[in-house]
Amino acid sequence: MRLRGRKGIRETIERQTDLIVLDPQNWKGRWAERFGNDKPIHVELGMGKGKFISEMSVLHPEWNFIGVDMYDELIRRAGDKARAAAGREDGGAPDNLALALFNIERIEDMFAEGELRRIYLNFSDPWPKKKHARRRLTHPAFLAKYARMLDRYGEIHFKTDSRSLFEFSLNAFADMNIRLRNISLDLHKDGPAPDNVMTEYETKFAGQDMPIHRLEAVIGEDALAEHVDRLKRQGVTS
Repeated sequence: MRLRGRKGIRETIERQTDLIVLDPQNWKGRWAERFGNDKPIHVELGMGKGKFISEMSVLHPEWNFIGVDMYDELIRRAGDKARAAAGREDGGAPDNLALALFNIERIEDMFAEGELRRIYLNFSDPWPKKKHARRRLTHPAFLAKYARMLDRYGEIHFKTDSRSLFEFSLNAFADMNIRLRNISLDLHKDGPAPDNVMTEYETKFAGQDMPIHRLEAVIGEDALAEHVDRLKRQGVTS
């Protein structure tokens, strides 16, 4: 992806130290310190223009959020959306949100073991050619990294409009023996899904009646135990 940004974009984002982190690898293992609290940390990998992560940070002040992308221009746009979503008179951003400029291929350099509660993968690049399969963010090599970074209640929430990527991902999760729940092949078939914050792409695709595929992967030990216990109470398993 090539983006044309405004002149002086680097200077613009460098000034936003309250929101934008240009050296996120230096905060590895210390993100709680960056936020000044020990709230669970949710991360969106490949946040695009930032609609999803900005709205989530406002809706859920009980969590901390980090949006990650590798393009200066997307970081700038996400910063604008974050401040607009906060709606503060002083133009400030949500206190529980940080935007990080970083290459996801090296995500293990940004987060320590057990530092995250949830990872969002929203409309990631499907990399359709077989030779690029390892670049897909649901490839087992990435899933192994995520599993190390997630805590005992860790989960991955994944949405895509690409059927081929979704099929690939289902197999990847199965290969890693990861438990899945709330699988949907057409999330908005009966209208906008409740309790679901849309991304820019999702809003566009749903408006065109394109099916959105979604799943939740249960990673952490305690998250898995709670999931199994819930199924037992529902009489689904023994």
